Amino acid sequence: MSEPAAQRFYRAPCPACGAPVEFKSAQSTHAVCAYCQSTVVREGDVLKRIGKMAELFDDHSLLQLGASGQIDGQSFTLVGRLQYKYPEGTWTEWHALLADGSSAWLSEDNGAYVFSRPVAAQREVPAAERFVVGASTALGGQRYAVTSNTTVALISAQGELPRLPPLGETFAVVELRTQGGGAAAQRVFSVDYGSAPPLLSEGRAVALADLNLSGLKHESGKESKGRQFACPNCGSPVLAKLDSTKSITCPQCNTLIDLSAGIGGELRHAVQDEPVRPLIALGSVGRLEGASWQAVGFQHRLGQSPDDDESFGWSEYLLYNANKGFCFLVDAEDGWSLVKPTTGAPERNLLGQSVTYQNVVYQKTWAYRAETSYVLGEFYWQVQRGQVTQNTDYAAGDRLLSSEQSASEITWSAGRKMSAQTVADAFKLADKKDLFKRADAQPLSAVGSANLLKVVIVVVIVLLVMMLIVKCVEDSAGGGAYSGRSAGGSYGGASSGGGHK
Repeated sequence: MSEPAAQRFYRAPCPACGAPVEFKSAQSTHAVCAYCQSTVVREGDVLKRIGKMAELFDDHSLLQLGASGQIDGQSFTLVGRLQYKYPEGTWTEWHALLADGSSAWLSEDNGAYVFSRPVAAQREVPAAERFVVGASTALGGQRYAVTSNTTVALISAQGELPRLPPLGETFAVVELRTQGGGAAAQRVFSVDYGSAPPLLSEGRAVALADLNLSGLKHESGKESKGRQFACPNCGSPVLAKLDSTKSITCPQCNTLIDLSAGIGGELRHAVQDEPVRPLIALGSVGRLEGASWQAVGFQHRLGQSPDDDESFGWSEYLLYNANKGFCFLVDAEDGWSLVKPTTGAPERNLLGQSVTYQNVVYQKTWAYRAETSYVLGEFYWQVQRGQVTQNTDYAAGDRLLSSEQSASEITWSAGRKMSAQTVADAFKLADKKDLFKRADAQPLSAVGSANLLKVVIVVVIVLLVMMLIVKCVEDSAGGGAYSGRSAGGSYGGASSGGGHK
């Protein structure tokens, strides 16, 4: 792979320690000295020290400065990195220098990656508070859904950068996503209020495998074998195997541990009780839809509809594939499903009773409050017990679509229903297939159409006889109301789409 053509090189000694500081891009105005972490700004041919940058927290990313790749037929090199913190965790943006001398950004997005380029504002950008999460807006003639409006702060930086927000100062970042449309039309639009006027960028989701990357950490003999530390509750060793892990549970005491600030940071933790045993053991590998997936996380959630005082439960397995990223295997009372976070957002139709996504119309099935009640394993976001979101599920045949909304973010996931037999076979648990059966496999489903009418007639007759008996009992007892409500719990079908961070 050819390296990006040099547009301009500039090298000067660091004003603090004298070590060489190099600028490869003519658009880069700031750099962080690799030796003393001094933050320097380029003013003509002079470097001026403006402060000292905090140390990078170890996110164990496979990416590193100098790694190169290719996108849209053009090569690029990673020359800088910004690390941000927001209420739910941290994320990293890599400054990519393209072969034509322009700058772009490679950032992590819900366990995947987004490659974006700066765009010019066509008109004055509204204030951040004007963007309401879950609402729609128009920019440049394109309709977008507002999917995130959160407060962030720069916590560290590395290499050369075209911009550098003040360290530690908070500012808003708004994320918009295209609505409806096919997969090729799905875009991510970001508004960064860390400078005035705000900076705009537009991009799309990418897989690292499609970028033809070279110079990654594991290629230089530094392949990660996992991060080990002592549980802050019981002291037992805890091993985080995934590079992107932000939350993990102790295998001994089931304490939920926050790793969003890195292992070197303060390890916040919460003791968990009332364990729920997953059917699929964490670490197991199953083959679904032509790919091998490892179960790395498990969470149990409780849902409650606005018009019901009873709750229902379901489970979600976080699955990981090195080339495809993350997806969710959802175990609900009405069946199994496999879903993945989406890049674009659906377009809401009249009265919100249906949405259109990738040219398919989905009908609304359930709306409910969801709360995380128990967690096991590793997660790429900062999951916590007691987290509450508002979820809405939609369906189109066996296709499923779900939204999960908090105060600052709304995420969408899409997928399909899956038979219990398929799930059991995928994880080589066919001998326990009866444990995987759900309400989607009722005995009536196996009845032929010729016998179905007979079954219905028998059921109706039985109900009529029961009603007559109840009536007779009421008459003999002098009255009294009969309640036809079952003593069982709520129907768990509200969770069939799954909702995910």
